[in-house]
Amino acid sequence: MEMKEDIFILGIESSCDETAAAVVKNGREVLSNVIYSQIGLHKLYGGVVPEIASRKHIEKINQVIEGALADAQMTLQDITAVGVTYGPGLVGALLVGVSSAKAISFATGLPLIGVHHIEGHISANYIENKELEPPFMCLVVSGGHTHLVVVRDYGQYEIIGQTRDDAAGEAFDKVARAIGLGYPGGPEIDRLSREGNCEAIHFPRAKVEESVYDFSFSGLKSSVLNYLNICEMKGEEINRADIAASFQKAVIDVLVGHALEAVEKYGFSKFAIAGGVASNSSLRSAFEKECRERDITFYHPSPALCTDNAAMIGTAAYYEYKKGIRSGLDLNAIPNLKLGERQ
Repeated sequence: MEMKEDIFILGIESSCDETAAAVVKNGREVLSNVIYSQIGLHKLYGGVVPEIASRKHIEKINQVIEGALADAQMTLQDITAVGVTYGPGLVGALLVGVSSAKAISFATGLPLIGVHHIEGHISANYIENKELEPPFMCLVVSGGHTHLVVVRDYGQYEIIGQTRDDAAGEAFDKVARAIGLGYPGGPEIDRLSREGNCEAIHFPRAKVEESVYDFSFSGLKSSVLNYLNICEMKGEEINRADIAASFQKAVIDVLVGHALEAVEKYGFSKFAIAGGVASNSSLRSAFEKECRERDITFYHPSPALCTDNAAMIGTAAYYEYKKGIRSGLDLNAIPNLKLGERQ
């Protein structure tokens, strides 16, 4: 009987403010996952400063790659291929990861595979849910993206809904800043919401008329800012916990409502979430409850795999590798890369 040869992917991720590298075996087994987070640096500015992010990636990229190989007890000679995020993201940040991956590919002859960042987030679900296979519906919610995606097969996606303005995570960050919480706003609002009453203030739930699965969060954000201004003008004391809880409930109601309406319309029995906001405890418990009532199997990565990491990139690259997809040494960073597009 022929033995199946193991495939080891070195994944590299540098699309925003995490410098990360990982080694993934056969698509689903993470042998190492090293992340250097720049949150402490960007906290000073209340958000990610692209130039600072790029410089820090340059400083740290070799260390995290060496760390990932060391943790996996491997050298580049043991690696089958290199997978790297080439979009979407901050162009300067992406270029650091892409340049490093191309250098490794050029020096070693290893195949190079460019990976879409959102495809990476979706693929994070495969790591801890070994039984999960397409087709299924996935909601990707992060600082830059709110996408409702039909995962037809590995690497085959259809976006059926997306935000028309602010991404969910972006709205969290802006509202957190308005009520005097730190950066990143998502975890801060999640934490403070537990002390508040989510029914205290009614904020709007936007619907996009001509596209039932699309999202819009800018009106909700404006509504929170208006509420704060009115309180200030009237000299009324604000309850930050109530505002955080009521805002968060408005976001969750829309995300859960749109997503599960789509799951039922498309006839799926499997639903997954992905992206940084997918680590929000209230969002997860709302989906758990609703999916249980509808007899839908709910999948989600653990919080550490929701934020940007390279294990998810290694997993996505594995399935591209299996399909024979390779990138040339002319691979470039594409900051506004659409899901399903290839360079």
